[in-house]
Amino acid sequence: MNEWRIRDFHADDLDGILRLWEEISAARTDHVYALSEVLASCQKDDAVVAVHGDEVVGAAVGRAAHAQGWIVFLATTGPWQSRGIGSALLAALEQRMAPHGLTKLSALMPETATRVDAFLNRGFEVKSHLSYFERRIPVQGQELRALADLGGRLLPRDLWAGVGGMVREKELLERRLVMPLARPEMADRYGVMPPKAVVLFGPPGTGKTTFAKAIASRLDWPFVEVFPSRLATDPQGLAGALRETFHRIGELDHVVVFIDEVEEIAAKRGGEPPSPLQGVTNELLKLIPAFREQSGRLLVCATNFIRTLDSAFLRHGRFDYVVPIGLPDAAARQAIWERYIPAAVAGTVDLSALVAASDGFSPADIEYAARRASQQALEEALSRGVAESAPGGPGTADYLAAILGTRMTVSAQVAAEFLEDIERLARL
Repeated sequence: MNEWRIRDFHADDLDGILRLWEEISAARTDHVYALSEVLASCQKDDAVVAVHGDEVVGAAVGRAAHAQGWIVFLATTGPWQSRGIGSALLAALEQRMAPHGLTKLSALMPETATRVDAFLNRGFEVKSHLSYFERRIPVQGQELRALADLGGRLLPRDLWAGVGGMVREKELLERRLVMPLARPEMADRYGVMPPKAVVLFGPPGTGKTTFAKAIASRLDWPFVEVFPSRLATDPQGLAGALRETFHRIGELDHVVVFIDEVEEIAAKRGGEPPSPLQGVTNELLKLIPAFREQSGRLLVCATNFIRTLDSAFLRHGRFDYVVPIGLPDAAARQAIWERYIPAAVAGTVDLSALVAASDGFSPADIEYAARRASQQALEEALSRGVAESAPGGPGTADYLAAILGTRMTVSAQVAAEFLEDIERLARL
């Protein structure tokens, strides 16, 4: 006669499930499902336990998804293994799940699992050449409302790959920011503190906002942009609205917070009488240390005029890195041109000529020139009476003419000042 028996799961069995989970974890065996999922299925789906007296010595938990069932958890405590309890638990669980009308019962097991006899005894087949894919949803249900109230969003995951060229900048941001934040446990083993705040600086239109969004995309974290101009209309004033915004941001588990043109609220203090914005600067200086105390978040501030920022704003302890973002290199210019040239004429345009002619252009300059060329080519086609269905589009000459007619955003003086700022203020 068995010294154990199998029955349906009761709420009082949760402690027993936890003990089984901890025993598996102590044996360094991986789990496919998280503990929270197992406990939720115990109470909402189907579960059976094996008990010896009042002690839970084994458990099987299942979940039905349409006509397919999944084994969420199967475990037997050490002293009771190899006594047929696992097979009996699977049989009892299958019987309990029968009303779901299942046509298939499946189980995912980690490669480290060694005790699979219970499955084989119950007629489960090992399926070879299968791969298990998993994606963790970055924003949980309770965070969605806070994210929506802040105007935040989850960005597409391909933005990082979409930043063409700029290899040096991408590699630097990948090493300094993305990797320590994406792998915090490994960073901790090596004594690396994941960064909490960074300043991106450079001439106007060089893609600082694009990089900030790409970082959020690469981390798969929500992106929240703070607009000081919008907060200024709040009844509690800009400083109060800024404080409230950062308080709401604290409700998110992970987030990249972006403040563009931060010089508007962090300019050098001084003068008599004091500027009305000095109180806002003081408030921001107090908010950053508090922000840094929370894990799973990154503050990215961007500025076109880093030399106008208050010295206290840039000091060590507030920002981990101060990274220059300059004009796009040749590879980046080519990637930007490719983005705006219509597919119908892409093979006929001399890209190398456009890249060479647009040296010194910002991404915004290239976009302007590309759109101007397209508009000019369309107007000329209409003036010549070209049929709407006839093939056509802007050519190399159209783009080169548009480049000549575009005034560069970054002057030689601004470019020289940027190099000086790199020498004096960059922190990499």
